[in-house]
Amino acid sequence: MLIALLLAVATVPAGQMFACTPIRVWDGDGPVWCREGPRIRLGGIAAREIDGSCRRGQPCPRASGIAARDALVRLLGGARGRSGTGHILVTGPRLQCRSTGNAKGDRTGAWCSAPGIGDLSCAMIATGTVLRWQRYAAGHCR
Repeated sequence: MLIALLLAVATVPAGQMFACTPIRVWDGDGPVWCREGPRIRLGGIAAREIDGSCRRGQPCPRASGIAARDALVRLLGGARGRSGTGHILVTGPRLQCRSTGNAKGDRTGAWCSAPGIGDLSCAMIATGTVLRWQRYAAGHCR
């Protein structure tokens, strides 16, 4: 019951564990939309925006935003279509996530893992399409 109440809010409180079954992806570091409700900003990484730009004050990888998004989609089982808003539809593996708290707006910052993938942020770094963001990596993905 408590978990259901937590997932009904816009973001999952820091430190809480929660499940996420990915259904939509916007770009290489999120948001990843979960069937259970949360929208996740992956912890400790930075990707270019879909338009190719980089946000001020964050690492700027060489790979395009589209390449990073597509790498994340592949890790989550591949594209199943596209929404009218441009999100890539996925039916990814169920992720186990630990919230790092609000990641601006209605996104939950989180470290997530899944069988066969391991830590999703570290797997994204291994694709070469995102960079480890030292400020938020907290010892992860070394």
